[in-house]
Amino acid sequence: MKKLKRSARLVEMTQYLLARPHTLISLTAFADRYQSAKSSISEDLAIIKEVFEDEGLGQLHTLAGAAGGVKYIPMMEKTTSLTIIKDICRHLEQPERVLPGGYLYMTDMLGQPSIMNDVGRMFATIFADREIDVIMTVETKGIPLAYATATFLNLPVVIVRRDNKVTEGSAVSINYVSGSNKRIQTMSLARRALKEQSRVLIIDDFLKAGGTVQGMMDLLHEFDATVAGVGVFVESGEIDSEERLFEDYVSLAKLTAVDMKTKNTSVVPGNYFV
Repeated sequence: MKKLKRSARLVEMTQYLLARPHTLISLTAFADRYQSAKSSISEDLAIIKEVFEDEGLGQLHTLAGAAGGVKYIPMMEKTTSLTIIKDICRHLEQPERVLPGGYLYMTDMLGQPSIMNDVGRMFATIFADREIDVIMTVETKGIPLAYATATFLNLPVVIVRRDNKVTEGSAVSINYVSGSNKRIQTMSLARRALKEQSRVLIIDDFLKAGGTVQGMMDLLHEFDATVAGVGVFVESGEIDSEERLFEDYVSLAKLTAVDMKTKNTSVVPGNYFV
């Protein structure tokens, strides 16, 4: 790269960091990239760090020593997250979204890049301090959420399938009981998709009784993997706590009431904001 003026260097360096979250970048790499002294790079990083923190964009962690450098950690302030979620809740309360069984139509929102970008950053903020190797979700509606979160955590995504595909090769399949309708269903994961003893963050779009998430947890046991956390976009508040198959999860929104006759719903911020 050609030598840049400081103003241009600050812009390019900021973009470089934003595109590589949770990645340790050495001062030497920056110095070589911009043909500048390490002292100048350090001053630039101090400016970027201050702006990131003042504007709630995230944190810039500095690691000292020969193997040190800087690492950008995307964050979203809780007050900002709450404002965004309240707006999402208003959209989810539209009567035409009510589906049989007390579910909500959310596919259009899951297809909006701006919404997924915000939700992904929220989950990345919530689980930023966890040791995570991979993000897991089940096909299909959880996929946009998982990839949005993975973008800000800089992690790979593993997708659990409802049935085994020949193109996936050898797979592990389990039967699980759907928590909401008590039906036995199947899910599978290719053996090559997940390393043993991985630390896994589970992301799902809708949580009712939790049968699907519990199924993924059971599947992880077959890989000797551990659950590093569970993030849910919307949870149903109409399920009694004793009916839910597990308790340790973080939700961004909560469906508290559904009137199937009037199509009136109530959606409020989830337990992350309590």
